[in-house]
Amino acid sequence: MDTQNLKGSHWSAKKVDHVYLVSIKNQSSMIEALTDFVRSQGIQSGEVTGIGAVDEATLRFFVPSTKKYVDKTFKEQMEVTNISGNVSIINGEPLLHLHITLGREDYTALAGHLLDARIRGAGEFIFYPFNTRVVKIKDEEIGINLYNFEE
Repeated sequence: MDTQNLKGSHWSAKKVDHVYLVSIKNQSSMIEALTDFVRSQGIQSGEVTGIGAVDEATLRFFVPSTKKYVDKTFKEQMEVTNISGNVSIINGEPLLHLHITLGREDYTALAGHLLDARIRGAGEFIFYPFNTRVVKIKDEEIGINLYNFEE
């Protein structure tokens, strides 16, 4: 088993063979830290999962009739019960496409596309990189970024 410890300004990680275990520092932007991690490791495609806790999260909801996103920010302590998503390339830059489920103190849940969140407690992620480059481009008819396997 090949292992390597890695460190960024807002994250630390352990690479085990081809899989990464990533921890984000408390009070850090989840998207900023994970994007920095992906860039530093040259990950151009893959799958990501995660759990943790946040005290602020901005979610997005896509409205097909308008082809626009509606953003809403929640400022309260919440458990990250699940993050799932992928990594791809858009306009030459890495893109994290993440969906999140957040548990509130009253045991209700929020869910949606994650725009960003601030870690308050733990942020633990597993990255499964693919050995290929995957590109997304905007589908103007639908209004969202989709895989383009021709690129």
